[in-house]
Amino acid sequence: MTKVGVVLSGCGVFDGAEIHESVIALLALDRAGAEVVIAAPDTELEVVDHLTGEATGEKRGVLSESARIARGEIIPLRDLGEGDIDALLLPGGFGAAKNLCDFATAGGEAVAIPEVSRIVREMHGAGKPIGAICIAPAILAAAIGEDAAPSLTIGEDAGTAQGIEKLGARHVNCPVTEFVVDEKNRIITSPAYMLGKNIGEVAEGIEKLVTALIKMAEE
Repeated sequence: MTKVGVVLSGCGVFDGAEIHESVIALLALDRAGAEVVIAAPDTELEVVDHLTGEATGEKRGVLSESARIARGEIIPLRDLGEGDIDALLLPGGFGAAKNLCDFATAGGEAVAIPEVSRIVREMHGAGKPIGAICIAPAILAAAIGEDAAPSLTIGEDAGTAQGIEKLGARHVNCPVTEFVVDEKNRIITSPAYMLGKNIGEVAEGIEKLVTALIKMAEE
């Protein structure tokens, strides 16, 4: 059975992991027969009121918030190593660009937080496949862009693509229902809500990504 690590960044599109993307990915992994290990960094996030879009001034734990999506079945990211899993998957949401790296504020100068950089670099170094959804490819660009020059997609947004390319990655335009495969670096990415207008087309792209990720992990 293929074992996939899923790294979450909180709970909610504006300050954490995008819930639709996360649940669709977890459902697709389950339907593919994969065993899933969900992890998140044990750090803090700045809370955004999802009704108003305004910051509340409150802080919450990324791990605790991610546990909402994981139904409590989650481990600290520090406890997840390359030897524990066959593939890695990173859903999107603004938390991916704020809590797992600082692309939201630093753009083309972004860096991934140490725990995320470690697991990405471990997986890449071992030749194990990595999937990234929505804005999460920016994490990969920040972690291994200069070393590996991976081909990635966030859809078609020129400004975001420019920031990713400044980090050393190569951006490839892609429709929401499709995905981009970098065979050399064993990386698969899909735009999801960076481009999608509804949950159906977002799901189509994510489900295709998961199928390709599982296939690559079993090769």
